[in-house]
Amino acid sequence: MAQTYLQGVEISAAQFLEIWRHYDTDGNGFIEGKELQDFILELQQARKKAGLDLSEQMKAFVDQYGQSSDGKIGIAELAQILPTEENFLLFFRQQLKSSEEFMQSWRRYDTDHSGFIETDELKSFLKDLLKKANKPCEESKLEEYTHTMLRMFDTNNDGKLGLTELSMLLPVQENFLLKFQGVKMCGKEFNKVFELYDKDGNGHMDENELDDLLKDLCEKNKKDLDINSLSTYKKSIMALSDGGKLYRAELALVLCADEN
Repeated sequence: MAQTYLQGVEISAAQFLEIWRHYDTDGNGFIEGKELQDFILELQQARKKAGLDLSEQMKAFVDQYGQSSDGKIGIAELAQILPTEENFLLFFRQQLKSSEEFMQSWRRYDTDHSGFIETDELKSFLKDLLKKANKPCEESKLEEYTHTMLRMFDTNNDGKLGLTELSMLLPVQENFLLKFQGVKMCGKEFNKVFELYDKDGNGHMDENELDDLLKDLCEKNKKDLDINSLSTYKKSIMALSDGGKLYRAELALVLCADEN
């Protein structure tokens, strides 16, 4: 069925979700390696069968990833090339141009500071996004978008979105949170690290304290983190702060592993 949808001039949000799940066979939140090569081949076959040429975006996509056996895309890249009706996924890309802006939006819509975007908060997020994009939307359509987003990004099926889950909206190359997956630590270790770098013991980190922590993390995790991107990491993480005060719970969103 997913291959059939690739023939369409325009696909629905639900069809987009089915295509994504069909090709993300291991459910890790990316289409990569053989999954990506299978997608490109079947996209070309489906468009030819439907008598449709590849769009310019599709051609550029095939040129970029078609010859690469280790290519990797996220939902954001797929949304760029598939002709989705009222493509609300692209609204995120138009409004959130960097990891820093993404983190600022997270802080704005995680209104109860629970560390999750829950259904009502996600709905408010989408509603404001559509309004900003001058795309009026009926309540029923807004509900559909909200539930599609949950189904698409809620990888552990708990009915809410964590920071890492929602960050899958960002293109792979811009998603700095992916870099920190390999350096996350357990709660006990995180608490020790926080107390070590909260040098004045006031219960929060300022920008200088965070800078010291990130420098040390980059030195210890050179395979995962790039010291040349330190300023980007710092700006993005400080976007979670409260007036320049980065509290334990906010930093934990980036550095503390989920303990289920």
